[in-house]
Amino acid sequence: MIYREAGQFKTTYAADQAIFPIAQDRVVVALAIAAAFLVPPLAGSEYWLQAVLIPLLIYSLAAIGLNLLTGYAGQLSLGTGGFMAVGAYAAFKITTAFPQVNIIVVFLVSGLFAAGVGLLFGIPSLRIKGFYLAVATLAAQFFLVWLFNKVAWFSNYASSGTITAPPRTVFGVMVTGPEATAPARYVVALTLVVLFALAAKNLVRGRIGRSWMAIRDRDIAAEIIGVRPLRTKLLAFGISSFYCGVAGAELVFLYLGSAETLAFDITISFLILFMVIIGGLGSILGSFLGAAFIVLVPIFLTNAPHALGLSVPVALQKQVELMIFGGLILFFLIVEPHGLARLWQIAKEKLRLWPFPH
Repeated sequence: MIYREAGQFKTTYAADQAIFPIAQDRVVVALAIAAAFLVPPLAGSEYWLQAVLIPLLIYSLAAIGLNLLTGYAGQLSLGTGGFMAVGAYAAFKITTAFPQVNIIVVFLVSGLFAAGVGLLFGIPSLRIKGFYLAVATLAAQFFLVWLFNKVAWFSNYASSGTITAPPRTVFGVMVTGPEATAPARYVVALTLVVLFALAAKNLVRGRIGRSWMAIRDRDIAAEIIGVRPLRTKLLAFGISSFYCGVAGAELVFLYLGSAETLAFDITISFLILFMVIIGGLGSILGSFLGAAFIVLVPIFLTNAPHALGLSVPVALQKQVELMIFGGLILFFLIVEPHGLARLWQIAKEKLRLWPFPH
């Protein structure tokens, strides 16, 4: 009887439509968020905060953005890295041109720039879909990276072509730049991803989310019942690109510190897509689980030989790591094609029925 909603009666429409209608879920989520804000900044080492948790949060935000587009709206995209680059370069230009603007506002405005670019490259989705749309967004990826690489204005004519995050504060605490501490950057990244995840969760439960899923499941039937494909698909591209743009700005300002266009090449687009597929298409939780899988498993595989007392050459260890990592991806996709989020849902259903037979 640990996890059952028996006796939890809903007396209002608001209570019935709550994000977490079961009291146990609300308690667990509240405790998890509180622990995430308190434990890592106080107990986490510099390595875990800077090299593991901060990129995990940033990739989770980008995965949420792609999941809104691919998982909920059914529009396959391979241009995530390009949209992240738009956010990163927009944030760099804003901070250097308007140093008095708060860095949180900079992140949001850079997301708006990425949303505008996403709307532009989302226009082909009105006529094509599936792999053809993936090729169109792949062209956007290559074009955007080429543009930022060739036009020196975006990097303020730096000879190296590198953009560097200037020092900025939030409530008097340095959060970007070389003097910013890892706990401060972690708290900013966590705050943004929590707020945007809750916003995305509410978005997909409303009219917009239902329109996206109708287009995803059967676009012709959705149009017949009144869903407007033009507005629905472009809105999905715009909101998804907004999330990816904010994640791209965070990637440079909260994680890397400085970056070239190589940081946003096609590799990161595939990486975010793998996170969405492994975590679970059409699931906000799956975005976090997929990002955790992609970030944490390579670290575990790298440290496993040392923990077992094995001496493996670095080159061989890297190849074995890639083979095991790829095998784990295939294993999870075969065992549960709907991703890790579905495994979590099955576990919750079994816990609800315990101790009764099922």
